[in-house]
Amino acid sequence: MIKLRTAEGAVISVERDIIEQSGTIRNMLSDVGSTDKPIPVPNVSGPILSKIIEYCRHHRNDPGRRQPKETNVLEESDSSDAVIQRAIEQMDEFDHQFCRVDQGTLFDIILAANFLDIQSLLDLAGYTVANMVKGKSVEEIRSTFNIKNDFTPEEEEEVVKENAWCEK
Repeated sequence: MIKLRTAEGAVISVERDIIEQSGTIRNMLSDVGSTDKPIPVPNVSGPILSKIIEYCRHHRNDPGRRQPKETNVLEESDSSDAVIQRAIEQMDEFDHQFCRVDQGTLFDIILAANFLDIQSLLDLAGYTVANMVKGKSVEEIRSTFNIKNDFTPEEEEEVVKENAWCEK
């Protein structure tokens, strides 16, 4: 068992093969070897770490989850739609339900997955956010994520002019 110390100082024990899906933890363990001391994960709260462990436990036996990811080099024939379609095909019902959380929790999961280097979870959460904005207007996106428009009307008009090419 590996012990992890959360941002609040709580210690959570988890099986090594589960937490080694985290590149960060896997690298720490390869550097220091086995240890009885808790490994600090200061950027991750207890509830979020528990949720991430739940995800890792579910994907424990998935092939390739513990290997470092090579930089994805897309084939010229790969369109973004093809890449997205392959990612969707790899999801199961657990994945679809896993990210059905409030926005704050979802963004905490993204930050933790990034810090812990769990690429599959980062991809899943990023895909979830992308679906939240897909097909929405700028105003709808601002409303969804409580983003204040800090542009003056003149600045906003200039941005619209500069980016008119992408609205076609």
